[in-house]
Amino acid sequence: MPDLPATMKAIAIREPGGPEVLEPREIATPEPGHGEILIKVAAAGVNRPDTIQRMGLYPPPPGSPETPGLEVAGEVAAIGPGVTLWKAGDRVCALVGGGGYAEYCVAHEAHALPVPKGLSMTEAAALPETFFTVWTNVFERGALKAGETFLVHGGTSGIGTTAIQLAHIFGARVIATAGSAEKCAACEKLGADAAINYRERDFVEEVKRVTDGRGADVILDMVGGDYIARNIQACATDGRIVSIAFLNGSVAEVNFMPVMLKRLTLTGSTLRPRSIEEKAALASTLKEKVWPLIEAGRVKPLVDTVFPLSDASKAHALMEKSSHIGKIVLTV
Repeated sequence: MPDLPATMKAIAIREPGGPEVLEPREIATPEPGHGEILIKVAAAGVNRPDTIQRMGLYPPPPGSPETPGLEVAGEVAAIGPGVTLWKAGDRVCALVGGGGYAEYCVAHEAHALPVPKGLSMTEAAALPETFFTVWTNVFERGALKAGETFLVHGGTSGIGTTAIQLAHIFGARVIATAGSAEKCAACEKLGADAAINYRERDFVEEVKRVTDGRGADVILDMVGGDYIARNIQACATDGRIVSIAFLNGSVAEVNFMPVMLKRLTLTGSTLRPRSIEEKAALASTLKEKVWPLIEAGRVKPLVDTVFPLSDASKAHALMEKSSHIGKIVLTV
């Protein structure tokens, strides 16, 4: 191991609660195990699952650090035994099971990707969690194809801004929902063909209107609650609805008759508990299909606000206000 500090600054969750329970602490610097790299973190993305973990509702998977943070960008500081993909000094961004809100973070070597040319570390830290999530859910589970209509809820979230860009560039017609005129305009600027202000209009009626009654072929939903039944109404025959979060709750009363009559597929997934091999396959696919688009400037992570690591509580407070457009990032 190179000469590394024995301890580092990290953000701890003092107890389950609001943003104020996040506090900087000095903890032991982690060491990379077999097949792992240690990243000197330059920036870490802030994601909705981090806020749920902070509330005590989303414990880290076994073996993952208690420190929150699911994605980082920085330089490789050290490599563990058996690592062949990276060397010290390489600039990487990585999907991690936890531990991102810290000065150093361990990642599996196959879950790291090169920082795309032309991107800052802050922008690169906004890539892994959202791009892995969107690719696996929209293009693998949802099987979105060119020429189909794609509906994404929460169009200005990190997931939404990524999904709009990727669906557009791969040839889909994109409809997004958002909560203000400003957010709808941002969705259209990113490539949405239509943006629906859900506070003013019924998205089911609007989707039917802009698709001449057909509905959406693929729907990406992170809202849940009453959206579950409304998505079924808004979906086209042979459509696919993919659930990735439940901001309004995961329990709903649903009439399944339209599911049968329209031959719908209802599916969903989580990313964090997946196996090393599954995440590695996703990283490999993104490097092949998406990284060239980022390096060509055709797709770009949208960063709304940047906070220093010590202000993680302010970052979480902003996340929960839902006024941001794009990603919130912590810099170290």
